[in-house]
Amino acid sequence: MLDFAGKRWWYLSVSLALFVVAVASLAIFQLKAGIEFTSGSSFTIEFTEKPVQQGELRSAMGDLGHSEARIQGAGQNTYIIRTRELQVASAGDSTVTGPSAPVQGEIDQLEAGLRERFGALTRRDFSTVSSTVSSEIARNATLAVIAASVFILLYIWWAFRHLPRPYRYGTAAVIAVLHDAFIILGLFALLGEIRGTEVDTGFITALLTVIGFSVHDTIVVFDRIRENISHDPYIPFEEAVNASMTETLARSINTSFVVVLTVIAMLLIGGVTIRNFLIVLLVGVAAGTYSSIGIASQLLVAWERDDIGRWFRRMRGRPEGQVAEPA
Repeated sequence: MLDFAGKRWWYLSVSLALFVVAVASLAIFQLKAGIEFTSGSSFTIEFTEKPVQQGELRSAMGDLGHSEARIQGAGQNTYIIRTRELQVASAGDSTVTGPSAPVQGEIDQLEAGLRERFGALTRRDFSTVSSTVSSEIARNATLAVIAASVFILLYIWWAFRHLPRPYRYGTAAVIAVLHDAFIILGLFALLGEIRGTEVDTGFITALLTVIGFSVHDTIVVFDRIRENISHDPYIPFEEAVNASMTETLARSINTSFVVVLTVIAMLLIGGVTIRNFLIVLLVGVAAGTYSSIGIASQLLVAWERDDIGRWFRRMRGRPEGQVAEPA
């Protein structure tokens, strides 16, 4: 049986260091929001006549009145361009001849200007989001993450209600989930600064998926702890945790390994449109597997042993064993 609980402060220290780095990255660089959260237009352009460098395209966009445009490479001679909200033709525009007619308006003028400078090109897609819709999406995404965390806490609290202090299980699981979420947020803040990576609704979807995966892995370990305690109520808590983690370790690693292989395969053969989604899954699965072993279970042991309380008492200069006077 492996002694995970005996090394709990090593695991928690590594987790705290990663968390601090992620929060610092998020605070310094911040996330680059996609058009779903800031409003604007996005389209993909593929130049088919001659190679076009990103710097040349940025200069051309400035000359065409869109110096605010953000440009991201998306493959061979292909770029994703994000601009302010572009106006399109009204429903009564005579240039619109049917439901399948191409979008008319500023996007076509912009496309014509790029074609005049760089030759033949293909516009693969076009989407625009108004400020009203973007603010609603941002609000709903925030509420979704908060609601997921609250329901996780309540569900685990209820599921382990027959054990002493069941709220600890729910709290430990939520802390592990927040750790995973901040690791992802910090990474994408850094990628946004280095590569201009933006977060969109797909990012939120992937983040919620990671939360579900992380909680599932944590519950498997917690459920085995419950079984071991139920079978032997007098077993030391640290021993129950060590036995439970040893019994579930192979299952957790194998499951995560298969998911990681699948995500890597999709990254290699998938398109740029789902790349951010897959990166979130890849990082989140790895972080979730670690957090169920190195955070959630270790917090239970530290809480049971009153490690944190003793540490705070030492920091405040209170002798060990001395209890604060009631207010």
